[in-house]
Amino acid sequence: MSLHADALAVLSAWDAPTPDEEALRLEFLEHLRAHDDAMLRQCVPGHLTATTVVLSHDGTRVLLTLHPKAKMWLPMGGHCEITDMSLADVALREAVEESGISDLELLPGPLAVDKHSVWCHPPQSWHLDIEYAAVAPPGARAAISDESLDLRWFPVTDIPEPSDEATRRLAVRGQTALNAGTRALG
Repeated sequence: MSLHADALAVLSAWDAPTPDEEALRLEFLEHLRAHDDAMLRQCVPGHLTATTVVLSHDGTRVLLTLHPKAKMWLPMGGHCEITDMSLADVALREAVEESGISDLELLPGPLAVDKHSVWCHPPQSWHLDIEYAAVAPPGARAAISDESLDLRWFPVTDIPEPSDEATRRLAVRGQTALNAGTRALG
């Protein structure tokens, strides 16, 4: 299965938790149907990306990067690459690259979708973002990458400014998914 086909399958099967996200899900599916290159950065109107909020092993803290262009505390994430086989692969690859934590465990997802204007193709392009969560093992040590100004752990309930509501929403949804999964295993 191609990355494009995977994105169609994932978004077709995903139950959006809010009416706004359902509208975005349908918009993303239409974009995929209209653009064979929708998964790649060169798709000028917009392209699908993957974001992953990294949680501590107990789900109480979230690892955020101070994004050099946005100048905001955000989760890990980025563009798809030609070698990626699935959205989950993109989400995990970006989280590992940007956190420096090689043994992250990706939770089942996606957990959210978001659309935001970006600087890829001036004057305007869109990231059609598919959002996941991953869990770091106990004692994980993050390492700042060249894609970040800073990298820090924050309480899920106390994400600093500047950040955005999408980051806060994803952190809470990740924490909820982790707690639900932990209870199911226990």
